[in-house]
Amino acid sequence: MIEIIRENHLIHLRNACISYVMVETPEGILAHLYFGAPLRQLCPHGLARHAGVERLSDFTVQECSLSRLPQELPSFGLGDHRPGALTAVAADGTTAVDLRMVSAEVLDGKPRLEGLPATFGEDSKTLRILLRDAHTGLEAELLYTLFEDVPAIVRSVKLCNAGDKPLQVTRLHSLCLDLPDDQWELITLSGAWARERSISRRALVPGFQGVGSRNGASSHQASPFLALVRPHTTEAQGEAIGASLIYSGNFTATVFDSQFNTPRMLIGLNDEDFSWLLEPGESLQVPEAALVYSQTGLDGMSQGFHVLWEGHLLPRRWVHQARPVLFNSWEAAYFDFDEEKLLAIAQSAAEAGADLFVLDDGWFGHRDDDYTSLGDWYTDRRKLPGGLGRLADRVRAMGLQFGIWMEPEMISEDSDLYRAHPDWAMQIPGREPIRSRHQLILDVSRADVQDYMVASVSQTLQDSGAAYLKWDMNRNYTNIGSIALPASRQRELPHRYMLGLYSVLERVTKAFPDVLIEGCAGGGGRFDAGLLYYSPQYWCSDNTDVLSRCRIQYATTLVFPPSTMGSHVSAVPNHQTARVTPLEARFAAALGGSFGYELDPRKLTEAEREDIRRQIAYAHATETTRLTGRFHRLLSPYEGNDTAWMSVSHDQREAIVTFIREHSLPNTLPPMLALRGLDPQLNYRVEETEEVSGGDELMQAGLCIPVKQGDAEAVVYTLHAVEA
Repeated sequence: MIEIIRENHLIHLRNACISYVMVETPEGILAHLYFGAPLRQLCPHGLARHAGVERLSDFTVQECSLSRLPQELPSFGLGDHRPGALTAVAADGTTAVDLRMVSAEVLDGKPRLEGLPATFGEDSKTLRILLRDAHTGLEAELLYTLFEDVPAIVRSVKLCNAGDKPLQVTRLHSLCLDLPDDQWELITLSGAWARERSISRRALVPGFQGVGSRNGASSHQASPFLALVRPHTTEAQGEAIGASLIYSGNFTATVFDSQFNTPRMLIGLNDEDFSWLLEPGESLQVPEAALVYSQTGLDGMSQGFHVLWEGHLLPRRWVHQARPVLFNSWEAAYFDFDEEKLLAIAQSAAEAGADLFVLDDGWFGHRDDDYTSLGDWYTDRRKLPGGLGRLADRVRAMGLQFGIWMEPEMISEDSDLYRAHPDWAMQIPGREPIRSRHQLILDVSRADVQDYMVASVSQTLQDSGAAYLKWDMNRNYTNIGSIALPASRQRELPHRYMLGLYSVLERVTKAFPDVLIEGCAGGGGRFDAGLLYYSPQYWCSDNTDVLSRCRIQYATTLVFPPSTMGSHVSAVPNHQTARVTPLEARFAAALGGSFGYELDPRKLTEAEREDIRRQIAYAHATETTRLTGRFHRLLSPYEGNDTAWMSVSHDQREAIVTFIREHSLPNTLPPMLALRGLDPQLNYRVEETEEVSGGDELMQAGLCIPVKQGDAEAVVYTLHAVEA
């Protein structure tokens, strides 16, 4: 429920999981009081003393520093010397913004955000607050949405220039949260290509700390997420506050610890090299951010995010729909294939029990390497003389669905598209383009480019009848310029690009609602909540090595549920690390996400092919629990030699437990693994050992895990509730 308590100017959002409390000061400043465990009520006396006065009615900007006041949308220039959430340059060149409360109202449900992916839900209430700067006419609309039984608040900001002179917005963050003490540690997810989303945890220090991206994508280097946790917080206990931005482009996620030891958490658009011109009457909507609170450690925070995304963000068509077990052609063939080779791979996949065959890069234009043909989305008849349609029909005749790879946002200089439309590439006139991966980026901010992308993707899906589309994006921004934008709006290009991409995806998903889109950006370089609104699973990383994937997938589940992680069994030696690991370990790691294979099944032994048939049958049988059950991380690869996780069905009658040991240890006893999430009153049969134990025993004493000698050894256990 959302209460607006007029007599003491309080606003209280609460459900069974959380409370979020704000107050309007006597001068109309919107201040933050509390975010945490649910409260019956809260009085603002503590805030007054915290801000340096005896009573809130005594607070005035003239007498008290805004640097002491926790605020919902702080700005710079009128006394708050901490980093603000908003900066706007007025026509006279000054940057002071003074936003005061105008109105607050409660809406049923949740308004759509113009041009942006966002959460949805009929079981929600939304608080709409209007703030206004009387001097410039700048207005800010804040939306706060509360869902039933989800420990989260989602917030967004929309600016409107209601004045009579232009304004230049140079900073606008989606979320600001001021906290009363700095006894927290900061968790971020950082990395690189093939090392995406590594967990970093450190104590807060005075000043700035955090992550961000200026790459044009949320990036391999950083994830649009941060969390504050108490020093004693573990997976299973302690407070945690997490914030995630529903956006796929340049972002910043920071904490500023002030001189008063009061940290300010900010997340939103990256303001480096950003500005947005607001002419009178124009508006700017920024992405939505989700804020999750947990009293039960990182496990509780993650489950809060998982429930939010699964219930209120992912395409509803796919949340509870079975995901196909797929074979992808990339590591099996790369660019070197013809129709008969692809059909032979597909036939082997069909015999193994797979559901889907995916044709990756190399099928279009005259594409024999990565130097050519991006943008020419017509079939290469040298390789596929019968066209894409005939190949797809022959694959479907084997009992498989057909899938296709595209990289619609890119263009090769050696392409018919570039020869016809060189102006469609992102470029700075007079400067030599930087050809990362031998390709350029289409200027997706342009309506004509968006129309071409929609037409190309649509034609490919129609010609092939594809049930699956792998949407890739393989390079960072350079030469950031658009010949379609005036000089005054060039710094809007990165955000306009994302708005254009979201528009394209909106049109494609509406036209082809039954096509499963798996996102990819050189692996996991754009794995974020913004893209998951359109593509319910994302290729987690180009690195498919077991031990690398333990770390990548473990960290990814801090924010995202297993169903969103594309995870495949690949060949050995691994193509990214050259490591040789057992097939059973590769299977165990891949089973942690949306499952598939990235290898040539024709090159396997008969014993390995039989193992794969067994693996696929198991993946099918356990899919619902693995991908949509309640997920728990048990042992962290960042803290020891072992990794373990489990998923429990919502009725607590089935559980899948995975354990992977990185390095073999001599002269050790089998570990006892304490499980979580079971019903302590039920007994469970471990199908692989036929042993029966109580749920309380498995969670308190643990499950004994005998592991074979050898590096990267793994076991997967299936637990079913049985009658006592």
